[in-house]
Amino acid sequence: QVQVVESGGGLVQAGGSLRLSCAASGSIFSINNMNWHRQAPGKQRELVATITRGGSTNYADSVKGRFTISRDDAKNTVYLQMNSLKPEDTAVYYCNAYIVVSGQYLVAHDYWGRGTQVTVTS
Repeated sequence: QVQVVESGGGLVQAGGSLRLSCAASGSIFSINNMNWHRQAPGKQRELVATITRGGSTNYADSVKGRFTISRDDAKNTVYLQMNSLKPEDTAVYYCNAYIVVSGQYLVAHDYWGRGTQVTVTS
């Protein structure tokens, strides 16, 4: 089976930085797009950043210039480097990945982690 687990969240002051990691494990053949999302209390989940298998990236306007998404395919891991953090970045951050499972090569399945809390104080 496949698991996706986020880590790296925590408490940080405004202006600080955090680096989130999301590692996929299990019977993985390949991974297509990998994404970071966040959900703040009382708000809908929003897509923060995307990285394709080829390395192309896309960001929400609210994080452009501050957050950087990257991936290490050898480790089946996606990262989110968050700089110049603001209190409004406070949320639970989730990653999802479209994973081709070994032996099931015709389709990529969507796997989600359980999230990691990021709290930014003013």
